[in-house]
Amino acid sequence: HVLALLQDSSIMSISKQEIGAWVAALGAKKPTPGGGAAAAVAAAIGAASGAMAAIYTTRKKDEESGVAVEARTLAEQLNSAAEQCIQIGDADEAAYANLQKSWKDETMTAEDKAKIEADALDVPVRLVKLCHLQSSAVTEFLPRCNPNITSDAKVAIHLLAGAARAAYQTVLVNKPPAEVDAEMKRLLADLSKQEAAVLE
Repeated sequence: HVLALLQDSSIMSISKQEIGAWVAALGAKKPTPGGGAAAAVAAAIGAASGAMAAIYTTRKKDEESGVAVEARTLAEQLNSAAEQCIQIGDADEAAYANLQKSWKDETMTAEDKAKIEADALDVPVRLVKLCHLQSSAVTEFLPRCNPNITSDAKVAIHLLAGAARAAYQTVLVNKPPAEVDAEMKRLLADLSKQEAAVLE
């Protein structure tokens, strides 16, 4: 339903917009883009930063040690994750538009409203999980990263952790079940440890 909504409304995919215009739209008095999409864009930037650190770990010595193969795989994974984050940002805007519609449409069934609410919760939950997965991958790679660019890998960890915490705020707004909330808190606690380790 996300793609259909993007095609049938004034919502334009984040990937089709200039970053300056998108940031200006975020700061405008309109419901979307909002905090959920902002978290997704921050996560995309974090993943891309990690990809850069990985692809710069393909020097001759990295080729000889075998680290370059791992680095290229990680860079590909992180670039793919960055694209997924942008898609999640689009999904967030679409989910909120659907939520707004459900509040106003008195003919909508309770089942349809429940589905829309579940979708609205699923979007930020997916982002928190994706941020944790990618930050963990960067953290694990860090000891083998090109030492001249480890700061960019650490930027990735910080941005992914911050984006996950931001996405969690959207999770809370959508009233998660206790088990989902507990999982989110566990992932956020792990991300906090990853951040603390790179600040030492």
